[in-house]
Amino acid sequence: MNLPNKITLIRIILIPIMVFLYLATFIPYGKIIALAVFILAACTDFLDGMIARKYGLVTNLGKFLDPIADKLLTASALLLVVCDMTIPAPYGVIIAIIILGRELIISAFRQVAATKNFIMAADKWGKVKTIFQDIALPALFLLSLIYQYSWFSQIFVFVYEIICYVLIGIATLLTIISGLNYLIKNWKVLKEDKGEENGR
Repeated sequence: MNLPNKITLIRIILIPIMVFLYLATFIPYGKIIALAVFILAACTDFLDGMIARKYGLVTNLGKFLDPIADKLLTASALLLVVCDMTIPAPYGVIIAIIILGRELIISAFRQVAATKNFIMAADKWGKVKTIFQDIALPALFLLSLIYQYSWFSQIFVFVYEIICYVLIGIATLLTIISGLNYLIKNWKVLKEDKGEENGR
């Protein structure tokens, strides 16, 4: 296994550690450590791809593991802040459905495209969406920590709440935009099936 794939594997291993630390209330400042683990895992996402492209170490295993690791990290962090009501109901559930639903739909599209040797090009909206998710989720981790320890004034907490909700709102909006963009740009993946059936 080459270095980029090892880094991707480390990201996957870090996910259950992050979840445990976030939920383990008996560990002093466990959420702070969970936040640090999330940031470290998110950084490996950029690191493994950069090394793979720079040194020509792109492999089929890496192409398989990398998106799985990304989706697991995002889904795990999102579900944590939804389940502990850091994102208040019902908004947290709605956001989770949109973000996780988008990932499932695009993954299915990619699978269909792969069976036809069709390459779905990288989407700039998807990259911007990922950046906002990687900012919003650790910000929400910190918000959960602020709730737990009441370190700051009510005014500060209120302002920080608004910032967090705006960030996750933008990330959700970008999720919708990037998902629709993927579907529109790659709709021919499904249209080909229709054409094949008409040609029989």
